[in-house]
Amino acid sequence: MTIAKNTICIWFDKDGEAATRFYAETFPDTVVKSVHRAPSDNPSTDAGAVLTVEFDLMGISCIALNGGPAFKHSEAFSFQIATDSQEETDRYWDAIVGNGGEESMCGWCKDKWGISWQITPRALSEAMQKGGPGAKRAFEAMMTMKKIDVAAIEAAARG
Repeated sequence: MTIAKNTICIWFDKDGEAATRFYAETFPDTVVKSVHRAPSDNPSTDAGAVLTVEFDLMGISCIALNGGPAFKHSEAFSFQIATDSQEETDRYWDAIVGNGGEESMCGWCKDKWGISWQITPRALSEAMQKGGPGAKRAFEAMMTMKKIDVAAIEAAARG
């Protein structure tokens, strides 16, 4: 197995393996690659407990570190998932929120481990990239939403 040159390390209290297995069940091209156990007791866990989990999340190399309760997640870090349809948007949103997560605004939600996700339909990104009055209308429509409504964004962009 090759070690990636750049890897995102996500700090969990103790549920890194459960989180990565949920991500692998939820997102395509996501796989748990390996689970590593602590070789000895340490401040965050006992010898033999899961210490790190290597996984790829939709092609991004990541590692979950069970580091204990010292650090909490915030919206300063999030995964942004581009979706191609309302069905795909609903599927990811509902999986995250329906598995103990919570809704936020403008396509943001948090999973039950506190990781923030932006479930962002390409229709919204494309409207914003075009600029002008359509982008302004799409942005204003998005600001009223929790989960993004693709049809409403497209209608707003058209005027």
